[in-house]
Amino acid sequence: MTRLVWFRTDLRVHDHPALTHSRRDDDATTLAVTFVTEPQWRQHDLGDRRINLIRQGIAALDDALNELNIPLLVIPLTSFADCESKLIELVAAFDVQELNFNIEYEVNERHRDIRLVKALSDITINRFHDQCLVPPGELTTQNGDPYRVYSPFRKAWLKRMDHQVSTPLPKPDAQPEALLSSELTTRWLSEHQRPTFDTDELWDATETAAHDRLKAFIDNDALHYDQRRDLPDLDATSRLSFYLAMGILSPRQCIYSAWQHNVCQLIGGEAGLDSWINELVWREFYRHLIVAYPELCKHKAFRKDYQNIPWRDSESDFKRWCDGETGYPIVDAAMKQLAETGWMHNRLRMITAMFLTKHLLIDWHWGEKFFSQNLVDADLAANNGGWQWSASTGADGAPYFRIFNPITQSEKFDKQGLFLARYLPELRGLAVKDRHFPTPIMREHVGYPSPIVEHKTARERALTTFKNMET
Repeated sequence: MTRLVWFRTDLRVHDHPALTHSRRDDDATTLAVTFVTEPQWRQHDLGDRRINLIRQGIAALDDALNELNIPLLVIPLTSFADCESKLIELVAAFDVQELNFNIEYEVNERHRDIRLVKALSDITINRFHDQCLVPPGELTTQNGDPYRVYSPFRKAWLKRMDHQVSTPLPKPDAQPEALLSSELTTRWLSEHQRPTFDTDELWDATETAAHDRLKAFIDNDALHYDQRRDLPDLDATSRLSFYLAMGILSPRQCIYSAWQHNVCQLIGGEAGLDSWINELVWREFYRHLIVAYPELCKHKAFRKDYQNIPWRDSESDFKRWCDGETGYPIVDAAMKQLAETGWMHNRLRMITAMFLTKHLLIDWHWGEKFFSQNLVDADLAANNGGWQWSASTGADGAPYFRIFNPITQSEKFDKQGLFLARYLPELRGLAVKDRHFPTPIMREHVGYPSPIVEHKTARERALTTFKNMET
């Protein structure tokens, strides 16, 4: 018997349900395949840095599977549709009787998989949930509707998961070499194209790096996460979003590790671990939403009454925001961090997103796309959810009248201006209190731009615009 594992956004061998199921015994040959669909990824707004890291992740997966005697066939293709036809071809050519893969929740991917299951109805196909601990659709209100508000979703999620936190699946045992004839391996790998990649100085797309990062966070920072997670000058967040987005680490591995160190509780243990677990539940919430409301994958506002906000189509203002030249230091430093590292602190994601949508009144779609193209942890569900939260257009979004003041946000969360000084070196010579919003004379002296808009004026404009949408 021949079984095939299709790797997608799950570039790992630990806690991999589809791989574990395929290797449930030694009576069948397991083969593996993945597709490098760069044109499709770019169509979905993934940028160069993220694509390079995906290529590294696939190369690392190739090495890991080699240790298990499982040959990985890596094939470059153009689109998801090409993946369907190629899989059908491989199943027929190698007499595959069983196909195993983990579920992806985005609408294009779901439609692709539905078509594939119909086309391969004569073989066994097993699909597994690995991106969510509670499968989307299994948590509903008393009326049977999907949750649209986070707090009751979280309550239901915690109740469902209470005493059900399972141990992550171990790496499967190596496949007996006797199952793989040299002829089969040669035929299977005849189209194999191991991806090349450039080394990224800041990100290592391997399971070893992911496990090391998780352990370091749990051991050193997790207990203080609730107190330090909003302070961008500290490296106090997990930075595991990259590994989760790539599928190099599973949410179950994160939850289990936190639960173990939280006196075997998901809530009511250490405040820091409680807070981090809460962030992981937010991640699940946004995934449940894109399944329940697939229009979110089609760039639609969750709130229908905010579908046609009269946004300002100011390319020049948008460029200043992208380049970190707004004249608001906390916004500019955050955008410089994104450009330099491919990552942005979560508190700063909220500040910059709200600045674009409220202060500049520019369409959140523009910012969502820019983040997707530049973040190494680009993730449709979380990115869309975060942008719609900030723009007040999403499920359980911030009320439109909640508009962050970027100056007071800077003073509160970067009190000593250390983060500002790191990414805006021209401000280092200023007194701490002046870094958050220099005077015009100071700006001219150090070469820092004037503010793109005055806070009070921008706030009033946003309030009027959103209020008019509700009348």
